[in-house]
Amino acid sequence: MRKATLFAGLVAGFSTFAFNAAQAVEIEYWQYVFDTRVKAMDQLITEFQKANPGITVKQVTFPYADYQTRVIAANMAGNGPDVMQLFYGWLDKFVAGGLLAPLPKDAFPHAKIESDFFPIVKAMKRGDDYYGLPTAVRSLALFYNKKLFTEAGLDPNNPPKTLDEYVAAAQKIAKRDASGNLIVEGSTLDMGGQDHQWWREVLIRQFGGVPYTDNDQKVAYNSEAGIKALKFYTSLQLEKKIGAAGFMDEGQAAFRGGKAGMTIDGTFRLGAFKSIKDFEWGVTELPANAQGVRSNYASYFANGISAKAKGEELEASKKFLAYITSPAAMDIWLKTVGELPALRSAALTEANLKDPIYAPFLKGLEYAHTTLFMDEQGQRQNAIDMANRVLLQGQSVEDSIKQAAAAEQEIIDSAKP
Repeated sequence: MRKATLFAGLVAGFSTFAFNAAQAVEIEYWQYVFDTRVKAMDQLITEFQKANPGITVKQVTFPYADYQTRVIAANMAGNGPDVMQLFYGWLDKFVAGGLLAPLPKDAFPHAKIESDFFPIVKAMKRGDDYYGLPTAVRSLALFYNKKLFTEAGLDPNNPPKTLDEYVAAAQKIAKRDASGNLIVEGSTLDMGGQDHQWWREVLIRQFGGVPYTDNDQKVAYNSEAGIKALKFYTSLQLEKKIGAAGFMDEGQAAFRGGKAGMTIDGTFRLGAFKSIKDFEWGVTELPANAQGVRSNYASYFANGISAKAKGEELEASKKFLAYITSPAAMDIWLKTVGELPALRSAALTEANLKDPIYAPFLKGLEYAHTTLFMDEQGQRQNAIDMANRVLLQGQSVEDSIKQAAAAEQEIIDSAKP
């Protein structure tokens, strides 16, 4: 059994990596349940097994809310996955828990990783080791419902370009019944969705600040800019009345159901939105501020090799990881899920850059920031709680920001190795 030394060699050499009947091996790939992602991985596994008849890959999935717990518990019991999906923000927790092995440098040379992938891949590096590679990357954009734009007297081919235009359009679209109950949102408000990223990495910067300093280890949003950003966000419900937190439970559900004129979300929604019949929607870059300042948030789920994978399972895992991070796999993922290829060459094609759907997300990658979370789940919940204290409990923005900053700094400090 020989070891390939380059991605290209690994991908091109599928047929040369053969096992006889006695050497046949099965590996497990784990990811969380998201219909289009599961469907895409089924396709990738089928293609991989055709080229590697001696390797069987079993896909195992869990609900998102249970996924991290299941992986950690399985690892402790010694029967976890061979290759696993993980959000880049979970890396420190997974490494500290002994779940991941560093990527073998013979199969995944650092120079090739850093030349071929978008720079945000470095969020999977700790010290001298990479622990995972993405199939796809995601940025945020503004989705808009063309039918609701037309009904509100707005041009469906001219979506908002600035924050002021965004608010004005949302106010025209929002509808209430005779009792004043919201029945159509001008724009979704969902801090538990992607709004916490919009506030953190976009709005704070557009109001002149930064969310963190010291390599994202020190909270910096308890500032004038942070306060202005949260006041803008909460005013969308409290003053502008364009939407409401909790409307139809999730922002994406309201948009999918034709009950929201706009929503801020990621590329991973493309596959689901495209499947809806008779639903005309468009995508545009996140609104700039009055001075033209833009920002975005880029993220990804990576694929890593388990620390328990040894021998033939390790060799098969390396082979599989190389395939699911290849251009061919990224093309399948783009068409099925809608997430952008993580390899520059696969993403920045002429066709993608001209595509009215993909282009806004690709443009967003050019000026995106990637938060280096220490505890992604805890830091996300802290932002949700911060907004809810203002929206639901009537706490002042200043006091809620101060409380959130102190709580998040504690989360970061306690998560440090």
